[in-house]
Amino acid sequence: MTTATNPRVLDHPTREEIRLEGVLHALSDAVRLTIVSDMAREGTELSCSYFDLPVTKSTTTHHFRVLREAGVIQQIYRGTAKLNALRREDLDTLFPGLLDSVLRATEAQSERLGR
Repeated sequence: MTTATNPRVLDHPTREEIRLEGVLHALSDAVRLTIVSDMAREGTELSCSYFDLPVTKSTTTHHFRVLREAGVIQQIYRGTAKLNALRREDLDTLFPGLLDSVLRATEAQSERLGR
């Protein structure tokens, strides 16, 4: 994992450090799936405030940390905003088709449950 020396630079695993079990764990939570689905749909960096999640701010921070530490997203500071980007290229290279399959399954489940 890259080591941050500046408090405004966050630790992220390198592509080689991303593990399937970590990614699957990160994607196993409904709130985190919502975050990843929104990021995939928008296809651009999004601030944390973009997401309207049914949890507290501290819990939201936890979910973003789990996604970042698993290598699913990258977080960077731009001024005072923390921006989030899906690490699609890394995930598609390491686990071809996984992210698209999870996103399709998430959408199908939402339709089935009427959400």
